[in-house]
Amino acid sequence: MGYTYAVVGAGRQGTAAAYDMAKQGDAEKVLIGDVSLKNAEKAANRVNKILKIKIAEAKQVDVEDYSSLVDFLTGVDAFLSSVPYYYNLEIAKAAIEAKASMCDLGGNTDLVKEQLKLNAQAKEAGISIVPDCGQVPGMGTTLCVYAMSLLNKPREVFMWDGGLPQNPRPPFNYLLTFNIEGLTNEYAEPTLFLRDGKLVEIQPLEELEELDFPDPIGRLEAFTTGGGTSTAPWTFEGKLMTYQNKTVRYPGHFAQLRAWWDLGLLDSKPLLIDNQEVIPRKVFHSLLEPKVVIPGDKDLVVIRIKCLGQKNGQEAEVILDLIDYYDENTGFTAMERTTGWDASIVAIMMAQGKVQKGAIPVELAIPGDYFVDELAKRGIKVSVKIM
Repeated sequence: MGYTYAVVGAGRQGTAAAYDMAKQGDAEKVLIGDVSLKNAEKAANRVNKILKIKIAEAKQVDVEDYSSLVDFLTGVDAFLSSVPYYYNLEIAKAAIEAKASMCDLGGNTDLVKEQLKLNAQAKEAGISIVPDCGQVPGMGTTLCVYAMSLLNKPREVFMWDGGLPQNPRPPFNYLLTFNIEGLTNEYAEPTLFLRDGKLVEIQPLEELEELDFPDPIGRLEAFTTGGGTSTAPWTFEGKLMTYQNKTVRYPGHFAQLRAWWDLGLLDSKPLLIDNQEVIPRKVFHSLLEPKVVIPGDKDLVVIRIKCLGQKNGQEAEVILDLIDYYDENTGFTAMERTTGWDASIVAIMMAQGKVQKGAIPVELAIPGDYFVDELAKRGIKVSVKIM
């Protein structure tokens, strides 16, 4: 008998996770639930078609209907929540009642901290709850943990990440491969870093710098955005001097973002225009999304981790590079692979009893070396340099 997995939310990342659970997780079945049965059926059919087996099942589930959500999750070994972050606290409570282990794609650190307060209830239910298991935070977080493990005394951790088009198109040189609300939330919210061993709040769209990546990517720019560090600064306070994350884009994108920010287009406070209330950020979504969602264009994802510290009594530096591309065989984007498959790895580990019980931050829940091995099984390679 295999495991029963579930995905709540039949979007792009959820579908990718369901595929990976079915392929890699010794699955008996994978339930895909969505408020739209049509969307759930589309996702399940895609998974079954790629794998050439009938293993994914579509269900209609409204996450705002608590009792039906509990019913959906009852009997599930582990599941992913891939719906907007503001539902995840109630979904975690439903997971406890249903006794189903849960991971999610996160998106809001304050809410994640509320989920972690459910630790005792999750332990009592015999389940694991691991929030923020997307690309970053999530995959990037665990790669930071892996880089730290390669030194005897890690001291500073720097992370850069981003999703990019393989063939950038002017004027924005960007390709949107996930929900635009999640994108602008990153651009508009502050982040928390560890610097000089202290917790420091950093505003978004600051601290521009440039980095070079292997050809054909070349030079990218990096800047601060919200959410990428999640709970790690609190977890590593007193253990590290530095822990920080920046988002990478093609050169020139930052100047555009900064102009939009300064103009107020990322604000969520309504304006009164011609006696009508208008939310600038919604206007921004309506204007930008059609110009950066380009059907048929292919993406890539880059994550770079630099860890400084000591190894064998000497100063040392670890550089990890992960570069992933659109998958021609399955049609999954690099963002879907590095987000959905990361969450799937965590869900599979939970179903297999390889994650401690309780509500645990991802940086404490997932061992880096095991995770890197699992990525390799999926064709996602991490290059490592120790200097």
